[in-house]
Formats: sequence, C-alpha cells, structure tokens
Amino acid sequence: MNDDRLSWPQYFMRITFMVAERCTCLRRKVGAIAVKDKRILATGYNGAPSGMLHCLETGCLREQMGVPSGERHEICRGLHAEQNVIVQAAVHGIGIHGADFYCTTQPCLICAKLLINCGVRNIYYAQGYADPLSQNMLTEAGVNFELLEPGDAVVVNSPSNPAR
Repeated sequence: MNDDRLSWPQYFMRITFMVAERCTCLRRKVGAIAVKDKRILATGYNGAPSGMLHCLETGCLREQMGVPSGERHEICRGLHAEQNVIVQAAVHGIGIHGADFYCTTQPCLICAKLLINCGVRNIYYAQGYADPLSQNMLTEAGVNFELLEPGDAVVVNSPSNPAR
C-alpha cells in the first residue's frame, strides 16, 4: 500500500507556517503550535498583545532604535510566537506539559526557558536562529530540539521562501 499522506511532522509544520501568516511583526514572521497526542492544543504567532497597536500600525520600535536581530528582546511591542502559545493555552485552561512544539524558527533563549518550565518534550523547528545559549539550556534540561530537514518540513509559502 502506497501512503502519500504527509507525515505528522510535515502536517504540523505546514500548519505552523500558516499560523505565522497572522503575524504583525515587520521583521520576521514566526508561528508556533503546541501538539500532544497528534492534537493541536494552542497556536501562536509573533505580534503585539491583544487590543494593542502593532508594528504594522506603529512601525518597528527595534528598527527605529537600531537594535540588531537576536539582541535586546525586551525592546519590542510584540510577544514571540512561543510566548503566545503559552498564553493562549493558559487563558483557555489547556495544559501543555508534555507537549511537542513546532516552530517556524528555533526558539530564542527567553522562549526556551519558558518552554523548559512548561515541561515541553520536543521542539521541532524549520529555520535556525543564532542563539547558542538557548540550545545549551535546552540540552541541559533534556528537551529534544531538532531542525526538520527541508524534505521533512515540506513548507509551502514560507516567509523565507515564498516561491515554494
């Protein structure tokens, strides 16, 4: 029997990139989802808190201040996609302990620490991010994290590769 269906990692990563399309960040479109027992628990994308003006309306504070990517995360109107997944799960009373996370981009140090404390088992991401301390902490905490190879992720219309 020939099974041409998407693998579970392909399925969830494609959904994660779709979630990223709601992003309001001018610098980077990032999406994340929490999955447990092959069920999506919560989704998130990077953007300003609910009801607040976002960068599409106000401009990018980090660009205006000349803050390089990967530095001074606190200087930003937005929350990261992973943070929004955690918030959405909490607001709706959904436990994410033991969940797997799919992220379009490798989590930064701040998000890695939050995910460690949430008891996340695995983190799968499609694009790397230069944050070795994040990787070190995830390894120390015993959280599996891995880059899905392009053949595994099979991302359609990704922000970094819109032609696919």
